[in-house]
Amino acid sequence: MPELAGRVADAFEARVREHEERWLSPFAVRSYEHGGRLRPEDECGLRTPFQRDRDRILHSKPFRRLKGKTQVFIDPAGDHYRTRMTHTLETTAIARGVARALRLNEDLVEAIGLGHDMGHPPFGHAGEEALDEALQARFRRRFRHNEQSLRIAESLNLTAEVRDGILTHTGERSPGTHEGKIVRLVDRVAYINHDIDDAIRFGILDADQLPQAEVELLGSSGSERIDRLVHDLVEQSERAGDIMQSEEVGDAMLALRSFMFEHVYLGPNTRAQHDQARETVQRIFEALAADGRPPEEIVDYLSGMTDRFALEYAESR
Repeated sequence: MPELAGRVADAFEARVREHEERWLSPFAVRSYEHGGRLRPEDECGLRTPFQRDRDRILHSKPFRRLKGKTQVFIDPAGDHYRTRMTHTLETTAIARGVARALRLNEDLVEAIGLGHDMGHPPFGHAGEEALDEALQARFRRRFRHNEQSLRIAESLNLTAEVRDGILTHTGERSPGTHEGKIVRLVDRVAYINHDIDDAIRFGILDADQLPQAEVELLGSSGSERIDRLVHDLVEQSERAGDIMQSEEVGDAMLALRSFMFEHVYLGPNTRAQHDQARETVQRIFEALAADGRPPEEIVDYLSGMTDRFALEYAESR
């Protein structure tokens, strides 16, 4: 058996290279032509570099803690609300399907998708804003969850392409690979539609309140909208040789995103939860700062908290 295993491992890289040259688009990143790691290390004989990155993320504590961080609502009572982990898995699945249709590197897309929100703090958008405000007030620094996700990716010694995709999944910088661009766009497709479902389930949004022109174009259900958005993304990207949406569909998605920020993420129905999130983050931040911890340590500890742990920690201080 060891001899057989050795033969498989010896041939693995050559087989992957041959398959990728036959199958992948010219725009795809080749698995063994990556931009390197921060700290050199030997390659695995039975996994590509991007597959190793995926596994490191899956086995990491920051990834496991995503199950305790909610998307919109703070520690909601109910088993079916999205968490950062379910959002991450949904984003990754959709993005991988897009990559397959466009013959791009699915393993790279999967690693970026699984790692993109590892640095997100508890309490969703409100938690991120509260931590950013606290850092500015005391240390004149900013907090961005994509930058914190990059810090974690660097600690895991992930490849350059995965680090780039994680950093640029949001913000002003555009990803350097087609695979990263897919995750950046699909992230928004996923959270907008899934958060609509959760808001309706929570009772703060009625389906009839959604902007009707956009619903007529994209679909009346979350699955219909995602299907429409994905098909448009694939067809437009194939024709353009880049990752893009049609203007009509892209504008409709942005309109839905603006609607969700106005009525759900920053709306009056979630204001009490936002206030609770801000107060909790501020209390924890001040307690950690009073202990003399440096800003990097405060950010690492606070952003790694789950919703429930943060609430319990704040109560104990």
